[in-house]
Amino acid sequence: MSFLSRIMVVKSKAHFSAGGNNHPGDLSRGAPFEGIRKRRGNQARSRVAIVIAGFSVVYCVIGGRLIQYGFAQPETVSSIGRADNLMASRPDILDRNGQILATDIRTVSLFAEPHKIVDADEAVEQLATVLPNLNNADIYNKLKSKSRFQWLRRQLTPKQQSEILALGIPGIGFRPEKRRFYPGGVTASHVVGHVNVDNRGIAGMERWIDNQGLADLAAIGMTSDAKLEPVRLSIDLRVQNIMRDVVVDAMAKFKSLAAGGVVMDVKTGEILAMVSYPDYDPNKPADGAKEGWMNRMSNGTFEMGSTFKSFTTAMALDSGKVKLTDSFDARFPIRIGGFTIKDFHGKHRVLTVPEIFQYSSNIGTAKMADIVGIDAHKEFLTRMGLLTRIPTELPEIKMPSQPKVWKKINSITISFGHGVSTTPLQTAVAGGALINGGKLIEPTFLPRSIEEAAAASTQVIKKSTSDDMRYLFRWNGVHGSGRNARVPGFNVGGKTGTADKVVNGRYSSDANFNAFLAGFPIDDPRYVVLTFIDEPKTDKGNGAALAGNTAAPMVHDIISRSAPLLGVEPKFGADGSALLVAY
Repeated sequence: MSFLSRIMVVKSKAHFSAGGNNHPGDLSRGAPFEGIRKRRGNQARSRVAIVIAGFSVVYCVIGGRLIQYGFAQPETVSSIGRADNLMASRPDILDRNGQILATDIRTVSLFAEPHKIVDADEAVEQLATVLPNLNNADIYNKLKSKSRFQWLRRQLTPKQQSEILALGIPGIGFRPEKRRFYPGGVTASHVVGHVNVDNRGIAGMERWIDNQGLADLAAIGMTSDAKLEPVRLSIDLRVQNIMRDVVVDAMAKFKSLAAGGVVMDVKTGEILAMVSYPDYDPNKPADGAKEGWMNRMSNGTFEMGSTFKSFTTAMALDSGKVKLTDSFDARFPIRIGGFTIKDFHGKHRVLTVPEIFQYSSNIGTAKMADIVGIDAHKEFLTRMGLLTRIPTELPEIKMPSQPKVWKKINSITISFGHGVSTTPLQTAVAGGALINGGKLIEPTFLPRSIEEAAAASTQVIKKSTSDDMRYLFRWNGVHGSGRNARVPGFNVGGKTGTADKVVNGRYSSDANFNAFLAGFPIDDPRYVVLTFIDEPKTDKGNGAALAGNTAAPMVHDIISRSAPLLGVEPKFGADGSALLVAY
């Protein structure tokens, strides 16, 4: 074959290989190949779109959760509940004039997450530079524990928080909390009470607030950080401060074990002031745990001595078996059951009822009780609220004590204040009924109107009996043991009580409990005042053995300083001298 022929054959094969249009296999092979390639391309694009959509959804979810966590409050497992529980507010406590007695302030507490602690030893050393009084061993054990949450220090100062933050210790954090602050400190500690480190009320009116439902709401997480309506008390902070000054001064002067006092509105039952000393600072309650926590005014019971002669005399007059004009033979001691009842400063003669009250005659008082009878005596003291637990808001209220079986000897000794132990507060409440027209009004530490007081009162003695008792109180305030309580222009009347205390099962003449029960102005009483001083020392011949020289002057100081603040106007005669109102 020639060279030209071979070239023609090669061209023809090349044309056939290129799939020219005139090739008979074009329809059977080219079309299927093109369709498969197109389908595979569409599938690939679909898969890519699905993957992109899936990743988009995942990243959107992650982004949304990050935003949610960013705005949410940090939630950490805690031994005392969720963070919003810790931030729950307590209501402010105010006195009757709007002065703040207790309020919340914001603070932070230090905690650790032990599983995030890198080096416990180093963490303890660093924390000690800011908090030198930490228990290093205790903190180390907490940081090495297997728990996921441990408190390290509650309620830090802003400076401490800043310095710890600067240390940069991993696994250490802060939780916002509320701390209770008491601007008045010790002034009204036993009335206001205090809270624990978790801001829960455990004493005084703080505990009462929790008992009204706040503690239950906090337990189920239904409290919030919203500011609550304040709780206003009946306490007048001005009078409270005056009373504490007087009580503290008297205790220091007579070197006594304790002292206290109360001022109560006899028409409403409102407590205007109440002090028990020793006391404590509710901002640092642990410092007063040994002696200061004891509220002797409402949670301590004492034999109130001759102040009880007020109730015995009222009982005898109210029974109708004794009149003010009656007389009793007080010449000879009473001997009964191996005991001898005699007068401390006996007149050794027949005494009228006012003289029995003025000279505080045990013999005359015992004879009046004997006329009334044992059962009637017990019933009367029960009616006056002296043998039962008094109803009021303050949680620290003690039950009085009395003989299991009343015999004649019990009735006689109880008539002049031995054999029954009551709280000073309930003695004052019962004393208010003697001079306010005969109505026993439940005491309250909250504001109360005259109308509300009527619903909380019970007529326990006749009005005529109350009139007689006001006369006797005034008489003793002018002529008897209450002279040291007199304040010119304010007509103070009252009754002293000097009781021998029981020491090792026997009455001791060297340990006295002195009290004074008073009302003012006694012609139209508005307030009852009771003071006491426990075991005043008599080593310098200062007359401290007698209530007239200890408890009565305390009443004088309280009334002279607080009466103008309470709106009581003095009464003076035309010559400028104090006016004694007769009735």
